[in-house]
Order: sequence, then structure tokens, then C-alpha cells
Amino acid sequence: MEKTMDYLGNVGSLRNGEFPEKDCLFPLVSKLLGYFLVAVSMTVKLPQIMKILENKSVRGLSVAAFEFEVLGYTISLAYCLDKKLPFSAYGELAFLLIQALILVACSYYFSRTLSVSTWVRAVLYFALAPILFTGRVDPLVFEALYGSKYLILLSSKVPQILKNFRNKSTGQLSFSTCLMNLGGAMARVFTSVQENAPFSMVMAIVLAVSMHGIIMIQILLYMSKGEEKQVNDKKMS
Repeated sequence: MEKTMDYLGNVGSLRNGEFPEKDCLFPLVSKLLGYFLVAVSMTVKLPQIMKILENKSVRGLSVAAFEFEVLGYTISLAYCLDKKLPFSAYGELAFLLIQALILVACSYYFSRTLSVSTWVRAVLYFALAPILFTGRVDPLVFEALYGSKYLILLSSKVPQILKNFRNKSTGQLSFSTCLMNLGGAMARVFTSVQENAPFSMVMAIVLAVSMHGIIMIQILLYMSKGEEKQVNDKKMS
């Protein structure tokens, strides 16, 4: 209640042309930034989805990475709901999860014949996810699941990073989506600290910044090499 009154007081100060007090500025910025991230998250993965649909291909993309992303978003969202964190601290997870599920569906559709294990994973996910969201899980199990987020996060990014490195190309990866992922993760570090999020949550976001940063470096590196190759090919012709 006290935080709500402080927030409303800060907004009122801005409306009156007054600058909020220093002690109240960071919480206000954090709250506004949090809602901004939630709004932007509605379109973060759309460029990647559109690129796949446009090219009808998942060349250079790791389907396993998309699957682990869905798992990571599901556990994180369920954990935040269970901890009753303010919506501004985690709201984007809901929209990112929906888009991640669409990405997995696109990956399945444009991939070659799917294995039985793929269908088993899909059925297990839709059977177990509702249990997590309703909180019908032992608290110790919940903490263990969230603790595995580090491994899940690495599993969702490392396969793509290795695939980029092997192919010396980022294939159908969307520059816009990766850039927004990096920017959103960096901003979320600040808002998580301000919202007193659990330490494990903050560290997971810091790890996400590192992983997104590596992928962005790969995109820029291989993009420049691709442009150089095109120039050289034109000179040769």
C-alpha cells in the first residue's frame, strides 16, 4: 500500500511539473520501465516468426533452443505468479511465452518429419504446464525447478550459439528480435533489483544478458562477413 501511494505521489509530481525526490526517482523509473517492457514484449518475437513464415524455412535455427525457451518462460512465469511479484516485474513473460510457443509450432511445421520423442515432449508440456501455473507444486520442488533455470537458459542459447559458430552464419535468426531480447534483458536487470526480486531471478537475467550479447555479436560478425563475401563475388563476376 505504501509503495502504491509513493508511486501515485511521484506521478502526481510529474503532472504538476515537479521532479520527484531522488529516493523516489529510481522506483518510479523502474515501474515505468517495467510496464514499457511488458508493452514491447508483445512484439519481440514477431520479426523472427515473420522471417520464418516468409522464407518457409528454419535453416540455421535450433529447434531445441526454442523448446528450452518455452520451458524457461513457463517456469519463470509460474514462479513469479507464485511469489506474487508485481505485474510490472514479470508481465512480459506471458507474452514471450505465447510467442515462443508459436515459434516452436512454426519450427515443427517447417522441419522435416518429426520424431516420436518430439510429440511426447509436446504432450508432456501441455499436461504439466497447467499444474505449475495453478501452484499445485510442493514449494521445495518449485524452488528446485526455478534453480534449474540456469541450466535451461544455457540449454536454450548454447545450441544456437554453437550452430551459428559451426555454420559461420546465423541463418534465419532475426536481428530485430535478438536486439530487443538483449535490450529487454538489460533493462530487466535494473527493474528486478528495484522490485526486490529474488537473487536467483536477478542472476538468471544477468546470464540471459550474456547469452543474448554473444548471439548479437555473432549476428553482427557474420553479417559483416556475408556482406564482404557478396562484394568479393561481384568483383569476381
